[in-house]
Amino acid sequence: MRVTRCHVENPLAVGQTLSLPEEAANHLVRVMRLREGDGCVLFNGDGHDYRATLVVVGKRDAQVRIDAALAVANESPLHITLLQGIARGEKMDLILQKATELGVNAIVPVNAERTEVKLDAARAEKRLAHWTSVVVSACGQSGRARVPSVAAPQSLLDAARQVPAEALKLTLDPLGEHRLSTLQPAPGGVVIAIGPEGGWSPRDRQALAEAGFQGLQLGPRILRTETAGLAAIAAVQARLGDLG
Repeated sequence: MRVTRCHVENPLAVGQTLSLPEEAANHLVRVMRLREGDGCVLFNGDGHDYRATLVVVGKRDAQVRIDAALAVANESPLHITLLQGIARGEKMDLILQKATELGVNAIVPVNAERTEVKLDAARAEKRLAHWTSVVVSACGQSGRARVPSVAAPQSLLDAARQVPAEALKLTLDPLGEHRLSTLQPAPGGVVIAIGPEGGWSPRDRQALAEAGFQGLQLGPRILRTETAGLAAIAAVQARLGDLG
C-alpha cells in the first residue's frame, strides 16, 4: 500500500510531535481522509523522509508523531539548472512539474525578447509562489526529498551572466556544435537554456553566446517550449546522469 507523502516547512526530528501546517493537515485529513493512527510520510527538503503517525485529528488541526527518519538517495549525480523562458499558465506548470520529476536541481524563469507573458512585481511574486508549490507537489509525487530551487523571474541577460564559468552551458540548436555523444561532464554541472513560446531572438542568442552557451543538436525537428527543456533534460540525464 502506498503511503501518502506530504511536504512541510518545519524542522523534523524522530520522537517529535508537531501540529501540521493548515495546508498539510487539510491534504492529509480532508483530501486523503487519513484518521488517527494512520501513517504518512513527511519531507521538508533536507534529504530525508520522515515516517509519521497521526495522533490527533481535530476539526481544524492535526498532529503527528515522527517515528523514523530515512535518508533518500534518489538525487541524480548530475546537477542540472534549467533557464526557462516564461511560458503561459499550464505550459509553465507542466515544465516545472516534469523537470522536477526528471531530476533538475534549479529552475530560473527568464524574460526574453519574445516572452509573451508580462509580469509586474505583484504578479511575479504570486507566480513564484505558485511555481514553487508545483515543484513541491512534484517532489511529493516522485519521491524526491530535495526540493529544486525556483528563482524569481529575471532577464535572460542577468540569468546568463550568473551561470558559473565551469558549467556546461547548452541551448538547443539544430546546427549546434554539440551532439549528445560529444558532451562531457563539467565540474559546474549542466545549465540548459530554453526559449519562450516565441523562441530566442537574435539578440537573445547573442547574449547566450557571449555568456558561453553552446548549441546542442537534439534531432531535426523544432520542439515547443514545453517539450524542448524536458527532452533536453532527459537526454542529458541519459548521457551524463542517472537515466542510463
